[in-house]
Amino acid sequence: MGQWYNSIPDGGCIPIQENSMRKPSFALVMLALALVIVTLPAAAQQNAADVAAAIVRLENSWADAQKAGDAAKVAPMLAESFVNTDVDGNISGKSQLLSNLKGGKWEHNAISDVKVTVYGDTAIATGAWAGKGVDGDVTRIDRRERWTDAWVKMSDGKWQCVASQQSAVKK
Repeated sequence: MGQWYNSIPDGGCIPIQENSMRKPSFALVMLALALVIVTLPAAAQQNAADVAAAIVRLENSWADAQKAGDAAKVAPMLAESFVNTDVDGNISGKSQLLSNLKGGKWEHNAISDVKVTVYGDTAIATGAWAGKGVDGDVTRIDRRERWTDAWVKMSDGKWQCVASQQSAVKK
């Protein structure tokens, strides 16, 4: 291909290649890259807000199911490797927690002050719980607790709780 010439202000000409007109300029490439970099954090923040809202909904569903003694509703929320540490330091797994949940009879059971922090495919939820009634192992309960739940986004895209811990709050 032949060369083309472009005029410059001092009256001279500079040679340019015919196909050079088709190449994106460095400035254009940098502008596109800057736009991508600027929009990524905003998208991540929106995604984190969506995840946090979904975890809050899961926590509320869990509390409602606990009050109703509906273990079937809670089961899919818990990973098979789920570990619970209760206010007395006792450790239990998924099956024991679900068994205890079935036998509970609650006059009052509510969560509040739920906060969620998202770290990629992990979310940490904290909150307060107040309950009055009988839990699944027929222990009379009338107390307040602070709790922490660790949620992980599994390979199927669903969020499951992998660990839960409760601490009693003095009245």
